[in-house]
Amino acid sequence: MKNQSEKIRCIFFGTPELVVSILEELKSAGMAPALVVTSPDKPQGRGLALTPPPAKIWAEQNNIPVLQPLKLDSEFCRQLLLVNCDLFIVVAYGKILPQEVIDIPKYGTFNIHYSLLPKYRGATPVESVILNRDQETGVTIQKMVFELDAGPIVAEEKISVGENETSPELRNRLNDIGKKMLVAIIPKIIDGTAIYREQNHAEATRTKKINKEDGLIDTNDPPEKNYRKYLAYYGWPGVYFFTKKKGGETRVVIKNAEFVNGEFKIKRVLPEGKKEMDYRDFLRGI
Repeated sequence: MKNQSEKIRCIFFGTPELVVSILEELKSAGMAPALVVTSPDKPQGRGLALTPPPAKIWAEQNNIPVLQPLKLDSEFCRQLLLVNCDLFIVVAYGKILPQEVIDIPKYGTFNIHYSLLPKYRGATPVESVILNRDQETGVTIQKMVFELDAGPIVAEEKISVGENETSPELRNRLNDIGKKMLVAIIPKIIDGTAIYREQNHAEATRTKKINKEDGLIDTNDPPEKNYRKYLAYYGWPGVYFFTKKKGGETRVVIKNAEFVNGEFKIKRVLPEGKKEMDYRDFLRGI
């Protein structure tokens, strides 16, 4: 058990823009990580320039060391052990941690998950909530075990889902709640007052990985089904349909839509090779 005056030392595993606000919250609470572990730089843009992930950019701006391992092997474990941290925090890292990594910190490895576990384990809980028209979801902080999202729950908070809320909107709301839950529960984990609750594994449900092809809709499908897909896949992968043209088909991305009086109304589209336009103009054009 730590003395209150001692600084809590953690290592943070995470990659995308989503985690930057969590890192800021930890910093504001006096718990900035001693090390950030993130994915390797990736080629991006037309020039395929090597681009660092947002977590790395934040760490470098805050003079915090960064590791970007290609493999989570014994050498990586040795580097983690040198830091001598109390706990690990994992949010949207992008790789499955082996048991030997999970077991390193004295107080455990913890994860923010954007559903009410054991419901919607896996990579796409937010999209699954919207596709299934759930009216309630939430954030869970779990102590990680090697089985995916199956660890004991140490904190959770429920929220209502907005009728027309997109995945990015809901995820950002959950993230704002989750980061505050995290800084509140860490001291309790360290001083031994946190309460752990095992999940009911019999009630567990799994989510599937989303591919670009999942965004394809059939305009003849039930209107609400198409609207749910539009909300769930908003931003990425987006939703689209194909329309026939001379010599083949044109891919048309739906940029804006609404659900009115039981109808899926498309408002703005982006036809392949053209600029975004009003859907009525597009229909006149074909």
